[in-house]
Amino acid sequence: MHEDFDHCYRAVQSKDARFDGWFVTAVLTTGIYCRPSCPVRPPFARNVRFYPTSAAAQREGFRACKRCRPDASPGSPEWNVRGDVVARAMRLIADGTVDREGVTGLATRVGYTPRQLERLLQAEVGANPLALARAQRTQTARVLIETTSLPFGDVAFAAGFSSIRQFNDTVREVCALTPTELRARAAVTFGRGEQSGAGVLSVRLPVRAPFAFEGLFGHLAATAVPGLEEVRDGAYRRTLKLPSGNGIVSLTPHPDHVRCGLVLDDLKDLATAIARCRRLLDLDADPEAVVDALSDDPVLAAVVSKAPGQRIPRTVDEQELALRVVIGQQVSTKAARTHTRRLVEAFGSPVYDPNGALSHAFPSAERLSEIDPGALAFPKSRQRTFLTLTRALADGEVSLDTGCDWNRARDQLLAIRGIGPWTAEVIAMRGLGDPDAFPASDLGVLLAAKQLGLPAEAKGLTEYSTRWRPWRAYATQHLWTALDHEVNDWPPRTAPKEK
Repeated sequence: MHEDFDHCYRAVQSKDARFDGWFVTAVLTTGIYCRPSCPVRPPFARNVRFYPTSAAAQREGFRACKRCRPDASPGSPEWNVRGDVVARAMRLIADGTVDREGVTGLATRVGYTPRQLERLLQAEVGANPLALARAQRTQTARVLIETTSLPFGDVAFAAGFSSIRQFNDTVREVCALTPTELRARAAVTFGRGEQSGAGVLSVRLPVRAPFAFEGLFGHLAATAVPGLEEVRDGAYRRTLKLPSGNGIVSLTPHPDHVRCGLVLDDLKDLATAIARCRRLLDLDADPEAVVDALSDDPVLAAVVSKAPGQRIPRTVDEQELALRVVIGQQVSTKAARTHTRRLVEAFGSPVYDPNGALSHAFPSAERLSEIDPGALAFPKSRQRTFLTLTRALADGEVSLDTGCDWNRARDQLLAIRGIGPWTAEVIAMRGLGDPDAFPASDLGVLLAAKQLGLPAEAKGLTEYSTRWRPWRAYATQHLWTALDHEVNDWPPRTAPKEK
């Protein structure tokens, strides 16, 4: 989009917040870059350059605006709706892959050489993997500087910088302020960031409006597994399995943001934890594009207009989601919760939760691949499917992560006996984030379709759904929210009870 100068400049002139995260505006006369909705007077067109990312603007020597803080805007929705190599690489960079595995590890994940990948990223987003990772480290550091009282040495370590000097130099270069000045300014401008408990980091996750969070949080609450997840004090809470340890997150929705409280075993997992929470809540979606496209169907338009801005209830761990979908095949939500709770309690790693009742992180595929089938209290056919999937995930025969190829993952899943189109599409939708995934045979989808006068059988609905492309996953969410069901209730009517 950044290459369409007239479109971008009109967005800047109107201070349109819908385009925050799509591109940044760099002003040649000031050396500063802003988000499109920056409240300052729009610069003259001749003095403006547009870049696709903060990293690209920083690479050209521009500093982030102190007023609109463009590095803190929602992430670009473009990387979440595409399945090509650049989008896959961008999702992996956001997850911290460069800091953990280097550029070579990133390139291996997407099946390219480092040089090929650098050329592709440079051509499309204006920066190489290292520059993109550097911009992410700087944003993580800024969040910690402005919202916590952590010593700057801890901030530098948590953000992924290799030294205090590198941290100081980078913050000064990008923000035009020292870390001390940035913290002092934040205390005056925004007030001291709240701490919601001992050792809890409180972060504000920005969201594009409209944000219909009831269906999103209602779904997560209705399927919450005791010990792994819970609803407490108006927040959805769950454990996290992160590269350097475990964590606990508390997520509280608001119309224009989500308040995120994090407790981490290792602070250097902060950026990864934030990225996974954003994926869980689908916060980088472009709701305006979804609403515009789905409203073209007069049948679906009425449902969309009642609750625009739906998000997909996703996951913090693609492998966990896949295994939970298999556990939930052909059983009630309550039964799926019960089976999963027993599995988590028996094989998950213990987690200490001083502020609630969370007790375990979800077990890894490697751990589950070694268990006795007798430990699984469900039919033998589903035991076989579950264990085959765990072993395929553990051995790498099935690749499910934020940077995987959606279509290849579908093929790998469908090759496993007991996994059919419904399972593969739900995993693609909620686990991998494919915006066009469509579980046409889902009973809730078919029931809602029948109530709306749409085809009430999978084949006919699949044919009809082509008019919703490429947003069929969001059409699915709208169909689910058309039902009178607990997945649409936030706060929940009653807390789930387990035997």
